[in-house]
This record gives sequence, C-alpha cells and structure tokens, in this order.
Amino acid sequence: MKTLKIGDLTIRIPIVQGGMGVGISMSGLASAVANMGGIGIISTVAIGLTDKKARVNYKTRNIEVLKAEIRKARELTKGVLGVNIMSVVTDFAEMVKTSIDEGIDIIFSGAGLPLDLPKYLVPGSRTKLVPIVSSGRAANILCTKWQQNYNYLPDALVVEGPKAGGHLGFKAHAIDEVGNALENLVAEVLVVAKEMKARFSKDIPVIAAGGIYSGEDMYRIMEQGAAAVQLGTRFVATEECDASPEFKNAFVSARAEDIQIIKSPVGMPGRTIFNKFLDEAVKGNRRPKVCMHHCIKSCDPKTTSYCIADALLQAYKGNLEDGFVFTGTNGVRIDKISTVKELINELVKEYDASEKKKL
Repeated sequence: MKTLKIGDLTIRIPIVQGGMGVGISMSGLASAVANMGGIGIISTVAIGLTDKKARVNYKTRNIEVLKAEIRKARELTKGVLGVNIMSVVTDFAEMVKTSIDEGIDIIFSGAGLPLDLPKYLVPGSRTKLVPIVSSGRAANILCTKWQQNYNYLPDALVVEGPKAGGHLGFKAHAIDEVGNALENLVAEVLVVAKEMKARFSKDIPVIAAGGIYSGEDMYRIMEQGAAAVQLGTRFVATEECDASPEFKNAFVSARAEDIQIIKSPVGMPGRTIFNKFLDEAVKGNRRPKVCMHHCIKSCDPKTTSYCIADALLQAYKGNLEDGFVFTGTNGVRIDKISTVKELINELVKEYDASEKKKL
C-alpha cells in the first residue's frame, strides 16, 4: 500500500478518518487512528457542548475544549492529527486560529468552500490546509481563488461523493445522478490537481471520500488516481470512537429502509438513520423555542424544524429519543463493534488481496 504525502508529512497508511460531530470523533478516536498510521481527525463543530462543566459563552467553550482535545490527542499519539472545521459555522475563524496556534498537522474544511482559509496561517506555521469539495468545478474555483488572493494552493483535496454520511454537497435531486459517482468526481478533481501542478509546481494529492467501505473499494479508487481515502461511518463502530454505545449500536441494528436523506437545518441534504425524532421533526413537533447557540450561519431559528446542534449532542450522549445519527450509505453493512486496529488491519489485508489479484 502506497504512503500518502501531504507536503512534508508522510502518512504510512493512506486512510483519513472522517471528522464526525457532535463529539463522535474526538481525541480518543483520532489518536487511535493516528497510532495505526492513518490520519486521525477531531471534529470541531459544537465541540464545547460535549463538556460537562457549567456552560459559559458558546464560542469560548468551543475554543477551550478544542485546545484540550488537541492536547489530549497529542499525549496519546505521535502520529498525524487533523481537525475538521465546517466553513458554515459561526466561529470558523476562531476555530481555525486555535487549531493553528495548537500546531495541528492538518485542517480539513468543507460544508461550503473555505475561500479565505489561507489568510489565517501565521509565519512559521506548518499546518496543512485541505479543503473538501464535491466537484472538479468547486476544486478549480477554490484553487484559483487561493492562488490569486493568498499565493497558496491546497496541500491536498478531499473529494466527497454523494454516498457519504452527514451533510452532502449536492442538491437532493443530484445525489443519484451517474455523473456524481465518486469515480467520476475523483477524475474531475485529478484534472484540476494536475493543471495546478503544471502551472505552479505543487503536488496536490486527491483523497476520495463517500461510500468507501472495504479495502477492495480503496484499491479500486486508488488505482484510478486517488492518493488516499477518507472513511467516516466505519470508524463509528469501533471501541475507540468517542460516541456513546447507543450511538454505535444504532448502526448495528439499522435496516436498509432506515437510511434516508433529510433536509438539514444547515440547508443541505444529509444522510441519516431515520428514527422517531426525525419523524417528529418532519411533522413540526421539534421546533426550538429559542436559538441557544447560533452555531451555523445558514440556520434560521425562526423557520428551522429542530436544533441540529442539540439533536447531535443528544445522540452523542446516547439519547436517541431526542437526537439522530448521520451515516454513509454503507452504514447498514455494519454488524458488530470492532477496534480501530482490527478495522485498519482488515482494510489493509483486503487492499493487498485486491492488488495481488490484479497481478
């Protein structure tokens, strides 16, 4: 299996653990993945809500808990660590600055195009910037803007297809379009990466995400040119995942018909394990009385059907009566809770078998 190089970072196992919030991928999961040679990612969205101490200012608590989680992960691993910061959160700038100050290896950022991300870098910073895109067009726009405005190109690009879990960068009607199949999107983004390398002499590895489940899937997409893969859903069903047992077991017990697309308060489609809470939200029975956090720029508390921050927080805690679970399309294939070590070893073994089969 090829190593992944992002700037001066060498990642032995070309697997990125996707950032999952609220609280699903924190220092426990991220450090476990990093210890196995992959990239472990801490999700920053509403991270302060996971703290059990008395609540203070929402943004202040987010910063304090993010610092604590990065430092805790650093104590647990010498591997490569990243954070995932959604570009639509209201404390985007604060979370980016904090992550850079803490010396995080990589910032991954999606849920919209983070067009101003490079401006937060400071002299001497070694933090790598990796945007998440859903098309070659988006990749080209972002690369062009970064180069024009900051003389900086992405250190890598994650291209996330419509089979991913959580919020999707596609209109609802476009999710099943053939042109949006992951292999087609990877091909588009590879063209952009090659053009940028030809013009500016910078390697931009492309990381494929969304619907990748097995080592065979990894091998197939990497043979098409992807330098690595990103997996989220599979890492939920591990002992090291920071979520509650109830959250993890929602995947084990899920049926195919449970996996449905919803319209999120963020304004994007999202793939979920549909449950009673979401059914009640659709019927208008979960409308928040006030906006407690003002966490997402695009969320209008006057019209939203539920508070997504609180719903995801409750799910993280194991209260699925008042929350729900995001999943990729392959969530239904999960039938047990394993460990990060077992999962990565399984993926590597399957990858190697696929490679030998071709030879």
